[in-house]
Amino acid sequence: MASHARTKVYRLAVLVVGAGLVAGCSAASGPSVEKANDELRSTSFHASGGTTAFAGGAQEIWWDPEQGLRLKASGNGQSGEMYCKDGTTYFSAALFASALKQRGQSITVPSHLTDVFITTESDQDCDVYFAIPESAEHAPGSDGKQTTAFAVSKGGASDTYYVDNESSRLVQLEAERDGRVSTTNYDSFGEKFSITIPTEDQTMSSDEFRSQVSGS
Repeated sequence: MASHARTKVYRLAVLVVGAGLVAGCSAASGPSVEKANDELRSTSFHASGGTTAFAGGAQEIWWDPEQGLRLKASGNGQSGEMYCKDGTTYFSAALFASALKQRGQSITVPSHLTDVFITTESDQDCDVYFAIPESAEHAPGSDGKQTTAFAVSKGGASDTYYVDNESSRLVQLEAERDGRVSTTNYDSFGEKFSITIPTEDQTMSSDEFRSQVSGS
């Protein structure tokens, strides 16, 4: 797949997941953010809540360092899944189409492609979909009794991450995008999940998918 196509699919993935904003490193909050991210990367967890990608949207995430990432998202009467493992992202056709619709590109997924996953490879790890941005700064006004808040904003978007003081684990994310707000709660750290990455015969490139959709 051409590099520009990979970039487009990656941006769609970030749109759906509502991944944290990325900017420069903050030395002041770096050590605490780094420790929280170490916990996220190295330990399995579950997360559920809303998503700012779709109006009234919801999503659920499972992560296991060995098995990879699984995400289920719904909104606007649509639902779909996304997987990520070893830098490869797998978009279900329905979720891919929903993300495109949010960008003003409406497509209809033909019945013979409903079970297909569109793939893209990136030089970034799967934690890009859940790690706290290094640029997040301590927001003392949002601290809780047992949590420290780290916030990051850019343009009309903002994220606030709440990290447990004792375990350094992320427990909640509050996000705002284009007037939409969502809350995601993190739990089940260290528990076992079964995550099955799509097989090769279930996948196709975004170029191949677009070609088949346009020719359907």
